[in-house]
Amino acid sequence: MDILKIALLGGTIFSFISCGAQSHKQNMNAESEELKRIEMSVPAFEEDSAYKYMQQQVDFGFRIPNTPAHRVTAEFLASELERHGADVFIQEARVTAYNGTILNAKNIIGSYSPEKKDRVLLFAHWDSRPYADNDPDEANHQKPIMGANDGASGVGVLLEIARLVGERLPNIGIDIIFFDAEDYGQPYFYEGPDNENSWALGTQYWTARPHRPGYRARYGILLDMVGGKDAIFAREGFSQRYASGINDKVWSAAQRLGYGKYFVNTEGGYITDDHVYVNRMGIPSIDIIQYDPNTETGFCKQWHTLDDTMDFIDKETLKAVGQTVLEIIYNE
Repeated sequence: MDILKIALLGGTIFSFISCGAQSHKQNMNAESEELKRIEMSVPAFEEDSAYKYMQQQVDFGFRIPNTPAHRVTAEFLASELERHGADVFIQEARVTAYNGTILNAKNIIGSYSPEKKDRVLLFAHWDSRPYADNDPDEANHQKPIMGANDGASGVGVLLEIARLVGERLPNIGIDIIFFDAEDYGQPYFYEGPDNENSWALGTQYWTARPHRPGYRARYGILLDMVGGKDAIFAREGFSQRYASGINDKVWSAAQRLGYGKYFVNTEGGYITDDHVYVNRMGIPSIDIIQYDPNTETGFCKQWHTLDDTMDFIDKETLKAVGQTVLEIIYNE
């Protein structure tokens, strides 16, 4: 009887010690994770570097599929991602434009910490539009645009983010995708049937055939027209519908960083952009895109005109967007 009591007592003590040790271990793990999060300071976004990346793209010329400038730009983007430490994959796709033209598109993908399942997707389109069909001069409507803001700005910001991520990895995996053939959508002067899905062809191809089977990300952030002077970014409609929590996270971060004059707490229109198809794939995604309530289209005045040049780019806008995105990914 006494021996049994001692044995039971000993078991109780052992159980208490074991539970205590386990609890202590869990507390230490939690403290370690919290310390890791706190110590993950956010790098400073270099707007001059992003601007240079934009200029380099523009200097290549019109980045229209099936052209020499398009091929050279693709090689440049892939080499820069690789230089900054990403695992690079070029997804080649033959996609059909609204008028039946076969476009040789290239989605350029750079992955950081590919072994991690917890991931964030950052993306932009890198092609430029073959038609200035919103230009005030109708004689220019079938001329190509340079696409400094509409194309090169999102890519420029993401290349600078790639440089910083390559120097110091965040706690989560990052995928950067430059989607092709986004801006080859049907112009107003085409006489065939209307086709809303004539836009974002590279993204549509990727969502049907991701570079990794079963690819998932916690969420996605699209950058489109993020370099304009005095730009404001409203909460785009599809972003609010599919990923309002991500909008909240990004806009709150921008406010904390002092970029409230750019990221305004108002809702914009519904825009058929790359993020729509990524959302349909099941990855909640938002679109950070310039909004101008004073234009008929809701886009900036230079949108799809010959004036979409570096003359209308502001480095401070690039800084506001780039630093905000870094604040998000380095605090996950």
